[in-house]
Amino acid sequence: MNQNSTTFSEIDFLCGSSLWFIAVVHRRGSSPWFFAVGTLLPSLWTIYFAFNFIPTEDATIPNDIPQNKCKPKRKRMKQRSAGWDHFVKYTDKDGTTRARCKYCPDKSFACDSISNGTSNLLRHYKSCTMNPENAMTQTVLKLQSNNINGEGTLSCWRYDQDAIRTSLAHMLIIDELSFRFVEKEGFRYFMSVTCPKFQLPSRITIARDIYQVYVDEKKKLQKWFASTGQRVSLTIDTWTSLQRVNYMCLTAHFIDPDWNLHKKILNFCPILSHKGSQIGELIEKCLLDWGIDKLLAITVDNASSNDTAVAYMKKRFEQWGTDILKAKHLHMRCIAHIINLVVTDGLKEGSDSIDRVRASVKYIRNSPSRLAKFKSCIEFEKIQSKCSLTLDVCTRWNSTYLMLSSALKLRRAFVRFESEDPQFKFELQPVGVPDEEDWKKVDILVTFFKTFYDLTQRISGSRYVTSNTLFHEIIDVDSLLIKWAESTNNDFASMAKKMKVKYDKYWGDIGKTNMLIYVSVVLDPRHKLRYIDFVFSELHKQGDGTEIVMTKNVKDATYELFISYQKNGTTSKSNENTHRRSKDDVQEYVITDMKERYKKFKSLSGGVEEKSELEKYLTEENVADSLGFSILSWWKLNGSRFPVLSQMARDILAVPISTVASESTFSTGGRVLDSYRTSLSPKVVQALICTQDWIRKSHKSLTIEDETHENEELDEELSKLTGDLSMLDL
Repeated sequence: MNQNSTTFSEIDFLCGSSLWFIAVVHRRGSSPWFFAVGTLLPSLWTIYFAFNFIPTEDATIPNDIPQNKCKPKRKRMKQRSAGWDHFVKYTDKDGTTRARCKYCPDKSFACDSISNGTSNLLRHYKSCTMNPENAMTQTVLKLQSNNINGEGTLSCWRYDQDAIRTSLAHMLIIDELSFRFVEKEGFRYFMSVTCPKFQLPSRITIARDIYQVYVDEKKKLQKWFASTGQRVSLTIDTWTSLQRVNYMCLTAHFIDPDWNLHKKILNFCPILSHKGSQIGELIEKCLLDWGIDKLLAITVDNASSNDTAVAYMKKRFEQWGTDILKAKHLHMRCIAHIINLVVTDGLKEGSDSIDRVRASVKYIRNSPSRLAKFKSCIEFEKIQSKCSLTLDVCTRWNSTYLMLSSALKLRRAFVRFESEDPQFKFELQPVGVPDEEDWKKVDILVTFFKTFYDLTQRISGSRYVTSNTLFHEIIDVDSLLIKWAESTNNDFASMAKKMKVKYDKYWGDIGKTNMLIYVSVVLDPRHKLRYIDFVFSELHKQGDGTEIVMTKNVKDATYELFISYQKNGTTSKSNENTHRRSKDDVQEYVITDMKERYKKFKSLSGGVEEKSELEKYLTEENVADSLGFSILSWWKLNGSRFPVLSQMARDILAVPISTVASESTFSTGGRVLDSYRTSLSPKVVQALICTQDWIRKSHKSLTIEDETHENEELDEELSKLTGDLSMLDL
């Protein structure tokens, strides 16, 4: 053993003796000098060993101590390069570290971490012909199916990770799916089969993607409004969600320069209260955010708070200087709500009979055995109708009409059910079972209210022009109520008289209605002012000149609006002329100025002035009222002949006559904010609802009758399949 080496046994002896000396000093309580020496002794031994007893190569190590504990290995670093996702590391016969491609195993590459790195691996990955991701970047042909029959068109397709993520966000928005849908097992399995290379995002990531789609689509729409300066009309309504949060839906209606009618949900935002002042302030805030300052009409229901909100907006538009006739025609009342008030008064006449039918339907629907027995009664009576029992919502007359209509078709089944179920009469006390007199009243009610139900269906559209039809509808209702009030049937007459009182409250006086209702009829080339004059003459045959005054009011309102639009058009042209003069277009300016001076000369000299656009339009013959006539197509073709009048028609024909467009949004809101998604913030809710309205191409939906018919056909097909399986078992 060398001089500067020592054994582990000697080290143990020296350390042990030091510890023994300290213990003796502490136990016997020696002097402080001994105590100091005993305390410093281990430190002195440590310094001595560090300089004189450093182990050498031939130092003796006990056999019971493993070699790896004396020399600990360095922790292996994790492979961080993305290339290792596509290569496998191995050691060849010579002991060299190499990497083999997962897609073409016959190729290997040097991959020593010091001398090679992973750059050569990444270069091969990008150019590897067997790499499926490289194969997906090639353009391939695909058949885009347009319908369920398999018909479609050929187009090119290329794998694009970002495009697939965006389309996934579109799917969740349009089909109203939850964010967790992308993390569900079934969807992940489906994507692993259809597109295994697609990296599925998490629910947080897809939520960000959805909001980004909302932001991008909103910017496009804002840019369009800014570039066109489009004047719009609004529908406004409020709704309370399951979260107990009040929301306001703001929907814009307009006709673009290509004469296509549009409906866009601008905002679906929370509102603190239903006060008119707060509604008005929120409307102003939303319009300023969109950069919209040109408005023609706001369609709202009959709540008093809406009157306050519209009055607030009138003042704002007057301050902005973008109003038409000081926002004189801004307030448009929803026809659907007025019809609801009119019909509700009529339903009070047959309330007892309606209560008995409602109680009967509720009794049968409350038990599966009763419902099965009722179906057997339908089969026994050989009733061919496919309708089913529906229970109404007492506050909605249209659902009451549907309940009475279906119950009337199954009338014989109710009579048979009464004889087969002994508890039927007893359970319906004290309301009672509908008798023959009740069914007669129900028959009258169904006939009576079918007209109003069909009317509501016609005026509830938001994808076609309705403003030019409102006048016809309210005139037909007025004529019908007058006719029924004179009926020999006392029930009919009593209902009609009550409804006529409510009708006259809103539409009986022309001064109480928005004049845009009548101007839109004048702008219909099939009717014009002649039709207005004829209708008023038929309704007011007293000979007191009422019809003449009413026709004059409509004519004055039409000319007043035309002059206002003409002034706005002249201002725009004046600005254009100023712009032209700034470009030194002197010759055109001189000619224009000379023409204007000539017009003034003719008027001063008594010359005959040329007719205005409106006068030319009114003096032309009316267009034939054919079945396939499109008022928007007519104005698109004739807009060049009537430039000012066509702009006026674009704005007025876009005015909605009901708030159904906003109310239907609440159905979407109810599906988005269901009992499983009540934690969604108002910001996310607005993004989902607005974006769905902007990007959805198809707005078709199945009716209950169509869906029932499809389900019956599916049941028949499944029954046949079950029969075939039974035959195979035999």
